[in-house]
Amino acid sequence: MDETLGKALRRWRDRLSPIDVGRPSRPGRRAVGLRREELAELAGLSVDYVVRLEQGRATNPSAQVVASLARALQLEPLERDYAYRLVGLLPPQEGAISTHVPAGVQRVLARLGEFPVGVFSADWTLLSWTPAWAVLMGDPSARTHAERNLVRAVFVTGPSGLVAWPVLPDNDALNPALVADLRTALVNYPRDRGLNDLVAELRSTSAEFARLWEEGAVGPHVSTRKIIKHPQVGEVRCDCDVLTVPGCDIRLVVYTVAAGSADAEKLEFLRVTNGVCADGSSPPEPGLFSTP
Repeated sequence: MDETLGKALRRWRDRLSPIDVGRPSRPGRRAVGLRREELAELAGLSVDYVVRLEQGRATNPSAQVVASLARALQLEPLERDYAYRLVGLLPPQEGAISTHVPAGVQRVLARLGEFPVGVFSADWTLLSWTPAWAVLMGDPSARTHAERNLVRAVFVTGPSGLVAWPVLPDNDALNPALVADLRTALVNYPRDRGLNDLVAELRSTSAEFARLWEEGAVGPHVSTRKIIKHPQVGEVRCDCDVLTVPGCDIRLVVYTVAAGSADAEKLEFLRVTNGVCADGSSPPEPGLFSTP
């Protein structure tokens, strides 16, 4: 094959507008498309590693790295699969949980601006988030892929992989809803090894999860109210809604507050004091999405 991953990365990087990933297009910008530094941040990689990939000096990226690059570059499914094949990896197989966030969904998210939004796969692993999410919940960028799983955080390891301070549901419905949702995911993706391993782990390490699992409830986790005990502003009460993207089973977890409320004032204070612009971007250089 004549083309390399490096050549493809440069082509895909050049075609993306900064606006598509939530960055302002400033006057005098010379770069066509995204800079290497911007792609590195969006994909959660070092700039040096992106340079080595593009120059062909890093030839064996992992499947997780390719998936992160595909999300950052907003590749279509066929392009994503092509990227896997360029480095000798099998693309995600049919019946496996998707970690690919469609380009159209990313463009919508780039324009949500002020809202804290987390993007989760069907097994409730956090894939990406907006700067406003990091401000409200704490930045999870240093956490591992395993630590970013919401169900594991709720039942086994504690919430520190996803949040930096207490986030409390208004009622007791969250835990049963997560178990029911995970059971539904297992029905939809029975051959996904990671999902099967996760369920086995949780059943063996959490008595509460095992009990709820045996009760056999099935159904999606959709919405709830949350109280975030933020160290800067105290309690922030938010509505937490879960939106599922048809066709890929990606979940958008969106936190909102009532306009004009004390909670809205607290959220605005957090955005301003933590450098999140009104359009949702983080000046001067960070982009909308962080990814594993």
